[in-house]
Amino acid sequence: MKKELVIVLDFGGQYNQLVARRVRECNVYCEIYSYKTDLEKIKAMNPKGIILTGGPNSCYEADSPTYSKELFELGIPVLGLCYGAQLMMHVLGGKVEKADHREYGKTEVLVDKTSSKIFEGVSEKTICWMSHFDYISQVAPGFEITSHTDNCPCASSENAEKGLYAIQFHPEVLHTQEGSKMLYNFVRGVCGCSGDWRMDNFVEEQIKAIREKVGDGKVLCALSGGVDSSVAAVLLSKAIGNQLTCVFVDHGLLRKNEGDEVEAVFGPEGPYELNFIRVNAQQRYYEKLKGVEEPEAKRKIIGEEFIRVFEEEAKKIGKVDFLVQGTIYPDVVESGLGGESAVIKSHHNVGGLPDHVDFKEIIEPLRDLFKDEVRKAGLELGIPEYLVFRQPFPGPGLGIRIIGEVTEEKVKIVQDADAIYREEIANAGLDRSIGQYFAALTNMRSVGVMGDERTYDYAIALRAVNTIDFMTAESAQIPYEVLNKVMSRIINEVRGVNRVMYDLTSKPPGTIEFE
Repeated sequence: MKKELVIVLDFGGQYNQLVARRVRECNVYCEIYSYKTDLEKIKAMNPKGIILTGGPNSCYEADSPTYSKELFELGIPVLGLCYGAQLMMHVLGGKVEKADHREYGKTEVLVDKTSSKIFEGVSEKTICWMSHFDYISQVAPGFEITSHTDNCPCASSENAEKGLYAIQFHPEVLHTQEGSKMLYNFVRGVCGCSGDWRMDNFVEEQIKAIREKVGDGKVLCALSGGVDSSVAAVLLSKAIGNQLTCVFVDHGLLRKNEGDEVEAVFGPEGPYELNFIRVNAQQRYYEKLKGVEEPEAKRKIIGEEFIRVFEEEAKKIGKVDFLVQGTIYPDVVESGLGGESAVIKSHHNVGGLPDHVDFKEIIEPLRDLFKDEVRKAGLELGIPEYLVFRQPFPGPGLGIRIIGEVTEEKVKIVQDADAIYREEIANAGLDRSIGQYFAALTNMRSVGVMGDERTYDYAIALRAVNTIDFMTAESAQIPYEVLNKVMSRIINEVRGVNRVMYDLTSKPPGTIEFE
């Protein structure tokens, strides 16, 4: 399935996953590796193309991330983006200097060479996203400038004969209006990829691979009810049927009625052939979280306690041959295993494996997929749309949507507020047009007046963002009348709340979740 591969070499840029995601939109498989990856390993992977990401450094400084000149002499097309473009010039004999004016934000780029393969079908004047304080003052021998801006004499350059392309701006971000077209031109035009990375192929080949690997063995799956673990469970069910046992741990931090909804789908009355075990561990979690306020500490407690509960259930089942996890590609990359960028947060699916469960091997059927690819795989498997497109939900659940200490009372407040919010978003016909939306409980209490009485209650924060990839996001513009109705219902129907706020923060600088 992975006959064609494009690799992204990560130099510490914030958009590393986004570059890979854009390549996959061209139906070309792509993986992220650190810039420290050995040249021999790259050669052995036999990629059709290589993309160098941006990064925060200056390429001319002695301790900055770099790569040897041999990378550009493999005969494999290379595309450098931002820092990657500057590094290409620096290594190959061009000149990079500190710019008089930093370029940041949406910038008009003027294409000088319309015959360039990269700019095929691109407007001669096109809006692109710049983010750099160095600039290419002299291109390397054999390169020609292909575009410029008012402040940047070399917005892009190329040595077409050698398949080397350098772009100073970021074609991978949505703000670059024709960026996807430029990346398509590189991977499909320059690299000659045919585009055989498709979800129907992925599903078929995964089912076949799982059957071959498992044979007549027993498989244990941790089912959270979220999209990732649900798709993984159905994939396994289709492949091996009741050789699969799914353990669903209800930690009391799920959305309203979600435990019962998961049981209705995957339990004995559901449509899937598998063994289903539900563990109601709510009180156990509330005890463990008592007095804990620090976000990463909460994440770790929730993750570790899940493993303990899971181990206990696994011991009751006895020996199993394989353990299934719903790990997806961003989990791998953000946990510091797939590139060079900083670890953003710990993921309970990566690195936190049960020590005492007796199994031979882990199966992670979705490990190579981004979130929207997981959804496509779910649809290919015939999973109902309402499940596939349900709102993303973090592994630690409402534990990280409650600022500060988690209590049973606070969980009920945020469950009720969130249910109202989601219901009104659906009533307004906005549920499929907003990337992610949820209610969170702030740790702020303030004075209010309700029924002529003074109150001192919590503030709920509503969050809604538009995003394609969940790596960058902007707050959604929800009509005022919808927000006003949500506010009114929450204050009237949810005890303990007297104030509702809407969070306008984009990502970056914020994250989508609150903790």
